[in-house]
Amino acid sequence: MAHDHGFHPVRITRIIDETPDARTYALDAPFPYRAGQFLTFKACGTLRSYSMSSSPDTDTELRTTVKRVPGGLVSNWMLDNLRPGDLVEVTRPAGAFCLRETTAPLVAFCGGSGITPIASLAKSALATTQRRVRVLAADRDGASVIFGDELAELAARHPGRFEIERHLDAERGLVTADRVRGFTGPDQDADFYICGPAPFMDLVESTLQSLGVEEGRIFIERFATADEAPAGPEKEGTVTISQGGKKKTVPQRAGETLLQSARRAGLTPPFSCEAGNCATCMAQVTEGEVKMRANNALEEDEIAEGWVLTCQGEPTTEHVTVVYED
Repeated sequence: MAHDHGFHPVRITRIIDETPDARTYALDAPFPYRAGQFLTFKACGTLRSYSMSSSPDTDTELRTTVKRVPGGLVSNWMLDNLRPGDLVEVTRPAGAFCLRETTAPLVAFCGGSGITPIASLAKSALATTQRRVRVLAADRDGASVIFGDELAELAARHPGRFEIERHLDAERGLVTADRVRGFTGPDQDADFYICGPAPFMDLVESTLQSLGVEEGRIFIERFATADEAPAGPEKEGTVTISQGGKKKTVPQRAGETLLQSARRAGLTPPFSCEAGNCATCMAQVTEGEVKMRANNALEEDEIAEGWVLTCQGEPTTEHVTVVYED
């Protein structure tokens, strides 16, 4: 029996207007969670993951913050339609964008709504450790700043331990590599957390790497759907996928995940983060063997029973069959 990766109805207890296009939803959800984790919501016939902005160490309610995105199906529906008292369907908290047990400083770079998990991490680090915490938060302009007062008050309560620096693109242009290097300063032995738009995260990551920061000290949270990789050449073997009463078989292709194979077969498999963090895409291998590139969601006993994250799974035997639960 797989662990609980299913959806649960939870009630919205209150809604906080953070900016004209961002809201925080407090949920009556009795789930244990770690700072930096996220919930996956089911709405509008699809799935989206949103990080908790609350901290289990400082806040009495579980909160997640959502920002309007141009063309965003779920985020825009949530902001336009949800009210206190409404029920939403969510998974239990998941994700590995969490604090390590270390005394190293924590340095974070976030853009826009990427401040959401960073705020959670900062509150927990300050409440449960003696670590220094520094955050560079980039926003389009002053009206776009999320958690402005809350994080300013946090800095006032922790002088010398917590620093937040606001970067407004309208005033200073986009964040540059020089800006990242300048903010990093002497803290190259810190743990670095990055969350925001993909180009922003790529810039920060490459800059930190150029400074010689160890790979194991860089933590990145990506929620954007991964682009479909170019199809590799066909190879010996097949992938058979069963989902919702349909069964399709396609030739294996080099470097293709089971999720990509299922899409190529014309199926509509579930997915969310496509980073191995949430288990939304999990299915059970009933024939053959599969290797996962990354796994931050499944437990050892689930893996022993044949469960895999299809967004991360590649066949390692000639024939593989996977079955999605209804």
